[in-house]
Amino acid sequence: MAFSTATVTTAPYGSWKSPITSDDVSGATKDLGGTTIDGRGRLIWLEFRPTESGRGVLVLEPENNGGEAVDITPKEFGVRTLAQEYGGGAFTVSGDVVFFANYNDQRLYKQSISSLDVPPVPLTPDYGGPLVSYADGRLDARFNRFISVREDRRESSLNPPTTIVSIALGSKDLQEPEVLVSGSDFYAFPRLDSKSERITWIQWNHPSMPWDKTELWVGYISENGEIYKRVCIAGNDPSRVESPTEPKWSLDGELFFVTDKENGFWNIHKWIEFENKVVSVYSLEAEFTRPLWTYGMNSYEFVESSKQKNLIACSYRQHGKSYLGIIDVQGSKLTVIDFPCTDINNITSGNDCLYVEGASEVLPSSVAKVTFDDDKSKAVDFNIIWSSSPDSLKYSSYISKPEFIEFPTEVPGQNAYAYFYPPSNPDFQASKEEKPPLLLKSHGGPTQETRGILNLSVQYWTSRGWAVVDVNYGGSTGYGRVYRERLLRQWGIVDVNDCCSCATYLVDSGKVDKERLCIMGGSAGGYTTLAVLAFRDTFQAGASLYGIADLNLLRAETHKFESHYVENLVGDDKDMYERSPINHVDNFSCPIIIFQGLEDKVVPPDQARKIYQAVKEKGVPVALVEYEGEQHGFRKAENIKFTLEQEMVFFARLIGHFDVADDITPIKIDNFDD
Repeated sequence: MAFSTATVTTAPYGSWKSPITSDDVSGATKDLGGTTIDGRGRLIWLEFRPTESGRGVLVLEPENNGGEAVDITPKEFGVRTLAQEYGGGAFTVSGDVVFFANYNDQRLYKQSISSLDVPPVPLTPDYGGPLVSYADGRLDARFNRFISVREDRRESSLNPPTTIVSIALGSKDLQEPEVLVSGSDFYAFPRLDSKSERITWIQWNHPSMPWDKTELWVGYISENGEIYKRVCIAGNDPSRVESPTEPKWSLDGELFFVTDKENGFWNIHKWIEFENKVVSVYSLEAEFTRPLWTYGMNSYEFVESSKQKNLIACSYRQHGKSYLGIIDVQGSKLTVIDFPCTDINNITSGNDCLYVEGASEVLPSSVAKVTFDDDKSKAVDFNIIWSSSPDSLKYSSYISKPEFIEFPTEVPGQNAYAYFYPPSNPDFQASKEEKPPLLLKSHGGPTQETRGILNLSVQYWTSRGWAVVDVNYGGSTGYGRVYRERLLRQWGIVDVNDCCSCATYLVDSGKVDKERLCIMGGSAGGYTTLAVLAFRDTFQAGASLYGIADLNLLRAETHKFESHYVENLVGDDKDMYERSPINHVDNFSCPIIIFQGLEDKVVPPDQARKIYQAVKEKGVPVALVEYEGEQHGFRKAENIKFTLEQEMVFFARLIGHFDVADDITPIKIDNFDD
């Protein structure tokens, strides 16, 4: 491209000029909220647009190659549910009709795809505000009703009851949904068999999270639509801890699901109904699903070949990489498909094809249409249907490809994992004597996993001369239950140690400058950032995005879904106090910048304000940025842009020893600009 020149300029790391702008990162990168197909086999996806304040829009694929995709969602609507705060599963399609949750009022609506000039029709009552949320729904054609998970905040926003309800579709007057299943704290995946004679679901109770311990149930439906008999299929054995998830009925009426009861990895299993027995479909030390943070996950699909029907298309995660596979259920055989994506999320079955949500080190988050041969043994065609950042490919010469690293932790013989991105810019180089500054990213969750894919928010740093490392500390997912449970009662210890060990490993390897080590993270990653700065002296500066400073305050104020999570991760009141950064402000000596959304119900704004005020009074350089209208995670393009720019200029001014090439007006830093 025109930006690149034949001359390579020698300049300090961090000061390089890059064509990857903050506008590219904030405005061009869309998030995906799921995919499905309509009755004609056309792909429909949900995309969240930062340029429209994060509004969720359902989009229909073009009629012809090269044509324009069509927005289904009218401009006055936005598709997003607030169930469990993190949402997901906000829409489903049956034939020509799309059912969706509208963001502003949280009501359910239905809309005809073929008559987009007709406005969506509400299906649930108006409660005078967004007080009741619905998610993970499915049409029940037998009884002309819609089955959905419901979170009802009319009586309490901190402890709202969650149930599985049915919403009548035939009545002219809107009716109060009827409760079908209740009694547990949480529900997910209500799924009907093809005849609507049986329904399956997942349920769990405090203090467990859905990756700790869940139960899988099947209910038998009577002639009048009631559930007259219930059977627990998995998760009720007191001698065995497991977390079944993603149940799904095959067309033949067999129930499949994913659980980790045998080898500590989430593998696909099948229920033998007449024996009430569960058998493994295929056993592998790999994860065939992800933690249930949001509704609507779909990690496998049933497919047919020219020779046999009992095939499952699936994705699994092993040693930091995703794979696409076809399982022969009858022969218990896995065929790995040659596929360019190294990161895979959801899979949707189309007409003689699969739609796969995937990415790689050179491909941003995308939806790919994959066509197989008749035997379903190899992919014969691969086309990108949707891209989160279609313009990113024009920066290919600037892209830093991640190196998967395994580094020793403080526990002898125990390793952790990360993705290391070296500085990369064809127009610049640093002097041979200089080593680059490091930005270490600590992911959220903390029961989550970072993945080594093309992300412009990382490339923004590396193309300017920064090294970036994204750490999967002990407690991260993707490596089995044993690795995941390293963090139980150890949050604020294992994650802190692993992040420091990773930075030290990179310093000792000669890859980064030990005097310019920075750490940043959002949510749980923000807590790790604050804890690292409070309890260790490895890093020279940090950035916390909606991070946790006071664990006891979090436990008292956070939403229902995570209200007992912190107890599992930390322990009793004494542990909470000792591991809360707010109680160790005297240990802070490094500059820190804090970003916070003022409508955040997961980590309320008091957390940011308390640590900001305490660090300010200590005399340490600190800055606080608050955003009106933002919740947990920033969705508006202008705020994503501002956060990225201010992080970079903050680090450059405080510890970088260089001037950034971009024209950024820095905000005031207390105890530095005074």
